[in-house]
Amino acid sequence: MLNMIHFGTPTDTPPLLIAHGLYGSARNWGVIAKRLSDERQVISVDMRNHGQSPWSDTHDYPALAADLAEVIAAIGGQADVVGHSMGGKAAMTLALHHGALVRKLVVADIAPVAYGHSQIQYIEAMRAVDLSQVERRSDAEAQLAAHGVEKALQSFFTQSLDLPAKRWRLNLDGLAAEMPRIMGFPEGGTPWRGQSLFLSGAASDYVLPGHRDTIRALFPQARFAKIPGAGHWLHAEKPREFEAATRAFLNA
Repeated sequence: MLNMIHFGTPTDTPPLLIAHGLYGSARNWGVIAKRLSDERQVISVDMRNHGQSPWSDTHDYPALAADLAEVIAAIGGQADVVGHSMGGKAAMTLALHHGALVRKLVVADIAPVAYGHSQIQYIEAMRAVDLSQVERRSDAEAQLAAHGVEKALQSFFTQSLDLPAKRWRLNLDGLAAEMPRIMGFPEGGTPWRGQSLFLSGAASDYVLPGHRDTIRALFPQARFAKIPGAGHWLHAEKPREFEAATRAFLNA
């Protein structure tokens, strides 16, 4: 089963499950998860091939959704789910194929469509880091900078660095091999008629007006909101605003 970090204690309200994006981890969501745990239990997971979770050669959305379904079955049988980017696609696939497990759904800055841009350049940059020369995270950040990785992503990526073992807590080879599936979105499933919020960064181009018909076909109750001044990493750039929007939707 996926590695889980628990925040708070169970209540009468369904727990909240958080699924991070590509190259992320449960730890990235610690501040938001802790703040939201004042009203319910929050469980943040490491997705497969990330963090402390098992590695697999398969990294497609049916498999990621099945991982989340296994977690929800273990924590009570139904949950509210927040997913960002890759985690958002996994959460949407969960709702479309295991709909009874999801009460409410928050999809952060992603649409159920295939994207043309790849994220392979970041795998290449991480592979290029000479870990034998890394004693502290700043050493790795400097090497990532030399390979063209912007400042904000340098610190984000190095959160997945196991310094004592001099290794990445990311299955870089497996993720590279599955990149076409990560950028895509699977067909099939049953439209999910629960309440869903598609929360985007106003400065991001991941969820476009042209995507709304596709979203509504799969999620007829979809609502849309944007966080001003935020890009794709909206939860990291505007954590208080992200928390407030999520809390208001889940409690409505």
